[in-house]
Amino acid sequence: MRKITAGISTSCCYPEYPELTLKKLCERGVKHLEIFVNTHSETDAGYVKELSAILRANGSKCVSLHPFTCGIDTYMLYTGYERRINDYLDYHKRYFEAMNILGARYFVLHGNKNRCPIETVIEGYARLDEVAKGFGVKVLQENVCRCTTGELWQLKSMKNALGDQAGFVLDTKQAVRKGFDPYDFVTALGKNIKHVHFSDHGSAGDCLLPEKGELNTNKFVAALDSVGFEGAIILELYRSGFDTYDDLLKGLDYIQKAIDLLDKKD
Repeated sequence: MRKITAGISTSCCYPEYPELTLKKLCERGVKHLEIFVNTHSETDAGYVKELSAILRANGSKCVSLHPFTCGIDTYMLYTGYERRINDYLDYHKRYFEAMNILGARYFVLHGNKNRCPIETVIEGYARLDEVAKGFGVKVLQENVCRCTTGELWQLKSMKNALGDQAGFVLDTKQAVRKGFDPYDFVTALGKNIKHVHFSDHGSAGDCLLPEKGELNTNKFVAALDSVGFEGAIILELYRSGFDTYDDLLKGLDYIQKAIDLLDKKD
């Protein structure tokens, strides 16, 4: 039995509040979720406990947390101002504490936007991951197109420098926006990919529901499996990319069927 799972991000329904989206998804049977916190108050322990209660009541699991502070990553973590870096690292303990309450394993990092030595990018990731380690959670670098780590060579450099410590989120739409084929990331990063933000792409756009574009869901999931991927494939869309919650559930079903197909082929 494969360890690959399928889930949905609460970010799909933004600007609906996370607790409302989470409740609707869980009550509709979604068992694996990424929670996107949108402001400081949504990291308060009391609020996070409310989210955790929703998960427990429905037998669902939060596998990952996405922060709202991505826009300041560059300024805080990669400019060499040590006091600012320490403040950034200290603030992220709020996220990691929230993850402990939720039972989440992975934290999504967007990263650096300005040109700087790759060593600085690697050091920033490693320092944040070291703080996360103290909470029993893991930081994953995402391939965001507007960041330098949207470039595959930077992620490969991180992998070469850090080995198994380097963990990645592969976002299919971000790869396409940067001019890459998502399969290039699968081949190059292999089992260091721990988490996936999934959407289809084609003539209608680069962030579509599964099977609404040109990316074959079955083939892509099989490619992930072939390199030892054992994480969650999270459906992540913009609110303009679907009409109803039923659309999200249908998209999730495509991913789940692709996973189920792997076991049938064994």
